[in-house]
Amino acid sequence: MEPKQIREGYLVKRGSMFNTWKAMWVVLLEDGIEFYKKKSDNSPKGMIPLKGSTLTSSCQAFAKRMLVFKITTTKQQDHFFQASFLEERDAWVRDIKRAIKCIEGGQKFARKSTRRSIRLPETIDLGALYLSMKDTEAGIKELNLEKDKKVFNHCFTGSCVIDWLVSNNSVRNRQEGLMIASSLLNEGYLQPAGDLSKNAVDGTAENPFLDNPDAFYYFPDSGFFCEENSSDDDVILKEEFRGVVIKQGCLLKQGHRRKNWKVRKFVLREDPAYLHYYDPAGGEDPLGAVHLRGCVVTSVESSPDGRKSDEENLFEIITADEVHYFLQAATPKERTEWIKAIQVASRTGK
Repeated sequence: MEPKQIREGYLVKRGSMFNTWKAMWVVLLEDGIEFYKKKSDNSPKGMIPLKGSTLTSSCQAFAKRMLVFKITTTKQQDHFFQASFLEERDAWVRDIKRAIKCIEGGQKFARKSTRRSIRLPETIDLGALYLSMKDTEAGIKELNLEKDKKVFNHCFTGSCVIDWLVSNNSVRNRQEGLMIASSLLNEGYLQPAGDLSKNAVDGTAENPFLDNPDAFYYFPDSGFFCEENSSDDDVILKEEFRGVVIKQGCLLKQGHRRKNWKVRKFVLREDPAYLHYYDPAGGEDPLGAVHLRGCVVTSVESSPDGRKSDEENLFEIITADEVHYFLQAATPKERTEWIKAIQVASRTGK
């Protein structure tokens, strides 16, 4: 009997031999993880058995890479995966942990909620708390803060986090708030911004989180960026990053010159409405940007050359300047979600 497929999607995987990071199509089964060079490949490039394996998340082994988790097999082989955004990482981690637990107990895989940290009180759910903190009305307000001639966009102070936890009755006092905030930081729900908060994370202090108005933090999918004193041209360039991130994830994109398809990480922002795309294997700067104001986005059933396509879930963005972008989602549901999100951003963003 074939193992049940639990989850699939694009993740960035670190190579075992050359230590390079590449986007892979990853499939989680009941007994292991298969990874493919392309979604359309019939045979996996490799397979990781889950029996006896352990999972570490979040993995802090790579300073410039966030949202990494590690699977260590019984042969002490480490496999590193990187997700595109926090919710995606958490979903993979939950299902992999559950699959490992089911194997150990001789049970069939079935999802059920599990606690992220046994050290926390039973009343604390870090995932739910994170969503409350991000609420646009009642959550922590993201600000543009200036320090040492630098402007930190879409961030907040450590004191603001503790103030919010106390005022919302999430904790009884500031000391308990420090424990919760440190757990949020360790799990990747918060990220340090600026030397003060980064040094606290890298140091040996009892609490890596600082209840300090000069310690800056940000949500990992907030669109945070730091800018120093810059020219007018730089300011104009940065304007397109000021929009709120409303959706992100990996899609296949067709190149304009060679017409080949490559996996790209896409980040959709509104007001101003931009769709930036990145190399998912690394690099903080985008490879390109699509200005969405006044664009048209539709699903397509044929390839860009007009012939009937064997590829599924294609959609096209036509900008106001009549530049065509052809993208491919992994599933019909994902394609529909991207089209709707882009349509909303194109109508409401600048």
